[in-house]
Parts: sequence; structure tokens; C-alpha cells
Amino acid sequence: MKGIALGQYYPSGSVLHRLDPRMKVIIAVLYIVTTFLAKNVTAFALLLVSMLLLIAVSRIPLRIVLSGIKPVLMIMLFTMVINLFFVGGERLLFEWKFIRIYVEGLYQAAFMAIRIVVLIVGTSMLLTYTTTPIMLTDALERLLAPLRVLHVPVHEFAMMMTIALRFIPTLMEETEKIMAAQKARGADFTSGSLVSRAKALIPILIPLFVSAFRRADDLATAMECRCYHGGKGRTRMTVLHFHLGDFVALTVFVALGAGLILANRYGFGFSM
Repeated sequence: MKGIALGQYYPSGSVLHRLDPRMKVIIAVLYIVTTFLAKNVTAFALLLVSMLLLIAVSRIPLRIVLSGIKPVLMIMLFTMVINLFFVGGERLLFEWKFIRIYVEGLYQAAFMAIRIVVLIVGTSMLLTYTTTPIMLTDALERLLAPLRVLHVPVHEFAMMMTIALRFIPTLMEETEKIMAAQKARGADFTSGSLVSRAKALIPILIPLFVSAFRRADDLATAMECRCYHGGKGRTRMTVLHFHLGDFVALTVFVALGAGLILANRYGFGFSM
């Protein structure tokens, strides 16, 4: 649970850290869209290379990046199994009784696993690992500023999103502490049927909700004591400015999207 990537900031002073947070949000959206454009072996290989380059440029240790994937390993394995056993095709690879595995299903499972890993690692590199929650709040508020014309509370919306991201690791750590305390009192979360395991989670969920509401109340009190009353009339300690490096980074990711489109058309290997 401690390895979850959301909400964790790792300072390293890299090029990604120095980019304008607004540009990083824009690039993250482009990268997510680009990830779903990949359709063949060449395109997915290009995606993997881009992910490795992001890790290298961010100067974040690989062990920390890999620890961020742990919470979704089960989802990734489940998705791979579904694609492996339920995707049909023309080239039969293995058959036993009612189980049939096709080459197309094998490729599909590998592609889905790569896509999930690239999505998590890429967005983490661009946002949470290299951007502080405060800078992320400012970036979201600036990007969503045009919605104020429609009377959308942009500042409050950005603040809520950032606080939610920030408290995910805290709540995970709190869950781990509650589980350890319940185990010390004789609670068992691993044996029994699925229904009994679900019932065993009740002594965890109730203290967790109480703790979450208590933290929310403490946070609200702290913000009121600092005279926080929303975004109207507030000034910022750090004024955001675009620089040449931001536009260079945007150009690189646009070129990546164009390269993926070309790879889908002229690349080799299995195509989805």
C-alpha cells in the first residue's frame, strides 16, 4: 500500500521538475491519448521507449517507479488473463479441453499490460512524482479558468482534487495501521469464505471512515485559522510562466503522437 504513486512527490531537480505545471498537465493528457493510439508491436515498442526516457529524464530511482506499479498488479494480471483466454483468433497456440489460447490473445494480453504500465508510470512521472500538490492546484485552476464564465467554482474544484490526491497515501498508511492493530487483537483477514472475509473488513472500514472525517475536520479548521475563504481575491506566492523548455517538451510529445500514428500505419507485427 505504501508504494502507491498517487500523491507522492519525489524532489530531484530534473528537467521534468522544472517544467511549468500547466504544460505538464497538458502533456499528461496528450500522453494518455497517445497511449490509446498504439495498435501494433512497433507502436507499443515506441511507447515503452518513451516511458523509459521519462524515467531517465526525471532522475527518479527505478525501485520507486516499480513500487508504484505494485497496487495495480492484480488488476493488470486479471486483464491479461481475460485477454489471454477469451480473445479468439486464427492461429491456435495451445489447446486443452475447453481452453484455447491463440497467438492473437497472447499479443492482446501483452499489449494491455504494457498500456496499463505506461499509463501509470507516464502520468506519475509527469504529474505526482515531479509536481508538488500546490503547483498542481495552481495549474488546474489556471487551465480551468475559462469555466468561471459558466459560474463553475474552479478554485474549489482544483483544491478538492489536489487534497484528494494528497491524502490517498495517508489513508493507505492509516489502513495499514488499522489492519495491524486488528491483527494484534486476533482478527483474521485471510481465511474463510469470501463473505466472511468481507465481514472481517468492517472493523477496518469503520475506524478508517472515522479517521478520514477527523482529518477532514482538522484540515478545515486549519484552513479557517489561516483565513482561507476560497479563491476570490487571493494572490499567489509563485507566478507561473511558460518558458522555451515547456514548448520544446510539448513539441516532443506531439512528435511522439505523430510517430505512433505513423507506426500504426507502417509498423510491423500484430495489430489490434
